[in-house]
Amino acid sequence: MTRKTRSEAPQVPARPAEIVREYGPFAGSDRIAGVTHDGRLVWAATGPRLVAFDPESGATERTIETACDAGTAFDGKFLYQIAEARIDKIDPSTGTVVASIPAPGHGSDSGMAWAEGSLWVGQYRDRKIHQIDPATGRIVRTIESNRFVTGVTWVDGELWHGTWEGDESEVRRIDPDSGVVLERLQMPPGVNVSGLESDGADLFYCGGGGTGKVRSVRRPKRA
Repeated sequence: MTRKTRSEAPQVPARPAEIVREYGPFAGSDRIAGVTHDGRLVWAATGPRLVAFDPESGATERTIETACDAGTAFDGKFLYQIAEARIDKIDPSTGTVVASIPAPGHGSDSGMAWAEGSLWVGQYRDRKIHQIDPATGRIVRTIESNRFVTGVTWVDGELWHGTWEGDESEVRRIDPDSGVVLERLQMPPGVNVSGLESDGADLFYCGGGGTGKVRSVRRPKRA
């Protein structure tokens, strides 16, 4: 059974996002959709191909020719990539699509993350995040947001998602049970967030949409 939860209006003030570094644009690419991190490289979905770059040097190390127009995720072994109305499971060593499942939004999906054995898929205009079974695409539960949802990521048990409405973007931490907004990082005007992924430590990687850039943003430290 799908369990729905609804977010409330944010009560916490926004703080300025600390942008640490910019990467790209990448050769042959003019936009960034999904972003993920495999423990060493950052992968960015650019439409016709996935680009993997070293976040230390900024150098492109891999490209995979595959349809990739929305969220990207990594489960420790395989990449998952939204392509139109499906999610492809990709072997990163060969670029081969080894399986595909239906995307929950049937083509209106945005960001994606891997956590707790599930895929978490954002629904942009529906303002939702679906937890889905990675083998079948079945929706396990749904979290509702009060803003358009772009990228999605989990880190240290925290659920974060990007927003992009008009010329304004934020990276938000929400309660994974209620959807209530707990923390807000506000991007500068005109700097938007498409994909979102944590490096598992103190940085987020944010896709920059039509700029073709990926930006690293400092994750707030916990007391």
